Amino acid sequence: MNASDFQRPGSGLEAFFNARGIAIVGASDDINKIGGRPVHLLLKYGYQGPIYPVNPRGGEIQGLRAYTSVRETPTAPDMAILAVPANATAEALRDCAARGVRGAIVLSSGFAEAGAEGAALQAELVEIARGAGMRILGPNCLGTVNVVDGTIGSFSIALEENMPPAGHVGIVSQSGNVGSHTMQCVAHRGLGVSRFIATGNEADIDVADGLAALAHDDATRVILCCMETCRNADRLIAALETARARNKPVIVLKIGATEQGRAAAASHTGALAGSDAVIDAVFRRHGALRVRSIEEMLDVGHAASLLLPSRLPQTDTATLVAASGGFGIMMADAMSEAGIALPPLAAMTRTRINEAVPTAGTNNPVDASAQMSSRPDILLKMLTALLDDPGGSTTVLFMSLSLFSSRLRGIYLEALARVRQSHPERLLVIISHGPADAIAQINALGIPVFGSIDAAAHGLASLVRLSKLREQPAAPRCTGALTRIDPAVFRNEYRAKVALAAAGINVPQESIVGSADEAVCFAEAIGYPVVLKIASEDIAHKTEMGGVALSLRDADAVRTAHARLQDNAAKHAPNARLDGILVAPMLSGGVEMIAGVSRDQVFGPVVMVGMGGIHAEILKDVAVQTAPVSEAEALQMIRSLRMFPVLDGARGQPKADLGALASTVARLSEFACRHADDIAEIDMNPILVRPAGEGAVVLDALMIPAYAAPTTH
Repeated sequence: MNASDFQRPGSGLEAFFNARGIAIVGASDDINKIGGRPVHLLLKYGYQGPIYPVNPRGGEIQGLRAYTSVRETPTAPDMAILAVPANATAEALRDCAARGVRGAIVLSSGFAEAGAEGAALQAELVEIARGAGMRILGPNCLGTVNVVDGTIGSFSIALEENMPPAGHVGIVSQSGNVGSHTMQCVAHRGLGVSRFIATGNEADIDVADGLAALAHDDATRVILCCMETCRNADRLIAALETARARNKPVIVLKIGATEQGRAAAASHTGALAGSDAVIDAVFRRHGALRVRSIEEMLDVGHAASLLLPSRLPQTDTATLVAASGGFGIMMADAMSEAGIALPPLAAMTRTRINEAVPTAGTNNPVDASAQMSSRPDILLKMLTALLDDPGGSTTVLFMSLSLFSSRLRGIYLEALARVRQSHPERLLVIISHGPADAIAQINALGIPVFGSIDAAAHGLASLVRLSKLREQPAAPRCTGALTRIDPAVFRNEYRAKVALAAAGINVPQESIVGSADEAVCFAEAIGYPVVLKIASEDIAHKTEMGGVALSLRDADAVRTAHARLQDNAAKHAPNARLDGILVAPMLSGGVEMIAGVSRDQVFGPVVMVGMGGIHAEILKDVAVQTAPVSEAEALQMIRSLRMFPVLDGARGQPKADLGALASTVARLSEFACRHADDIAEIDMNPILVRPAGEGAVVLDALMIPAYAAPTTH
C-alpha cells in the first residue's frame, strides 16, 4: 500500500476479514489468556487457513507447532495478532513487516490511553506500519470477526460459547466492550452477523475504515456503529457517503458529547452550537441515522434488515389495529408523540373491514375486537382491506401476548403468511411478545416485530427518518481557495457588517461618528428614528453594559444618548478602545432571528440559525449544520425550529420572508468557508426577518478572530 491508500477509508481491511494465514504473536496454551484465546477460537470455529502461534519458547501450543518469530513461519500470514506487552510490540511489528504481513491487530493496552510514554510507543507503531505498507488495528482493541468463515482476530467473550449466526448485520465499534455486547444482543435476537470490527485507540484504522469496508462487503446489509468520537471529519463523511451510495444504512449510537476545544462564550453562536449537535447534523446530512440507546439501535437495525432493499416506509403515517379500544388509544398516543400521523381510512376500506368484522370500529385506530382473531380467514380479510387502503400507510397490528396461545398463534401465523404473500411490497409491523420461535417465523416473513407499543412507535419513526435520509441530496462542498480577511472586521460591528454586505448579506445604511454633532447630521440624513451603539473591539455584548440606545426620534434625543453611551463605556469598560458611536436606522416590523458561525474542532466551520434577539440563549431553539449549506438546506434548518410557526404566520401574523432568511444563512456559510483560517466565530443577532417579499436585514454583527477573542463582554 502507498501513502494515498492509507487515506482512502476501508483500504486494506481485506487482510483482516479474509486473511489467508494468521499469526498469533504472544500465543499461549492457556485459553483464558489474551494470547491463548485467539488460537482457541480459530480452532473452535474451524478457520481453514494456516494458524501460526508465535512464542519465544517455540514447541507446541494448543496442538499446533509454535514458532519463535513471525519471520520463521512457512508462509507469510496476511494477518498477525499481537498479544505482547506494550514495550515489546514495536519489535514484534518489525518482524511482521519483514515477513510481509499485510495487517496487524494490536490487542495490548498501554499506549496512547496510558499517557505520553504510551503515545510515543503508539506513534512508533504507526511509523513502522506506514513504512511497510501495513495496516494496524488498535492498539487496545477487541479486533475483528468474519462470522461466515471463522476468520477471528479477537479475544471477545461474545464468542466463548457460540459464534453468532451468519447474517447481514455488520458491527463497527470504537469501544470493544460496547461492540462485543452489541454482537451478543444481535445474536440473541436471532439476527445474523456478517462482520465485526472494534477499532480501539485508532492509531491507524478508524471507525471510518470500518464503515467503508462494511459498505463494500456483499454480506452486509445494515451497519450498526457504536461511536465515541470522530478524529477526522473528511474520512468519516467519505465513509458515510460510500455507505449511502451502496445502499447500506448506517445506524449510529453516538455516546458522549465531544469537546469544543475551547470555552465558547464570546458569542451567542459559540454558546449555542455544541459539538454533539454538530455531529448529529453531520449524520443527518450524510444519511446515517442516530439513535440514543443500544435497544433502539437493535430494534431499528433488525427491522431495517428485514425491510431492505425496497420496503422502508415512505410516509410518516400509520394505520393502527388492535382487538381493544384501550390498546388502540395507547398506540395512538405513542405514535403521535413519535411524529407518526394517523390519517382516516378510505370509505371502501371501512366497508371491507366491517364485512370481515361487523362489530369493528373503523376509525384509525381500528378497534377490531376479539372477533378479528377468531379465524384465519377473518383476520386475512381485515388485513387485506387495510393493506389495500389507497393512503399507503404502514399497518401496525397489536397482538399483545397472543403468540403464547397455541390456538391464536396458529391463526395469526397463517393469516400473516397469506397476507405477506399477497402483498409482498406493503409494510406491516407487529407489536407482540411471544416465544422466540414464533417471533422468528414472523421475522422470516419479512415482518418486523416490536416488543412494546413505545418501541414500535419510536422504531417506525426511525425507519421513516432512515428512508428520508437515504434520499438527501449531496451536500455542497467548500469551493475556491481560502482567502485572507482584513483584520479590521474584528474591530467593531460596523466593520463586520461591511464585510458581510460585500458577501451579499443585507445590512442597514449606517456610519460611525466621532461627535454628537456628527451623529445628529447622519441621523437626519437617513431619517428618524435611529439607534446609537458603542463601537469597540473590546466590547462584544453592548446591551449588557448600556451601550445601546433605541428609538431616538430627534436631535436632542441623539445628543443625550451619545453622552450617555460614552459615560457607560467609561464606567463599565474603562480600558476598552472606542472607535466611536455607530448610528443606524431603527428598523422594526418583523421577527428577530439569529444566525452565526462557530468553528468545530473536528468539522470546521459550522453555521447556526435560530430564534434571536435577547432570548436567543434562553430559548436555545437552534439548528446547526457544517458549512457551507445551500439555500434549500438552510430552509430545512429554519423549518426544523420549534418556533417555526412564528415565522409561518401563527395566529394570523404575516408569514416571514423565509427565502431571504435562507439566502442570508447560505451566504454566511459560504463566507465562513472562504475565511475559515481567520475567523473563529460570527454572530449575527438580531436579523430582522420582514414579511414575505420584504427581505431580511442584519441589525447587529460580531466577528471573532481565530487567533484571539474579545476580553470584555
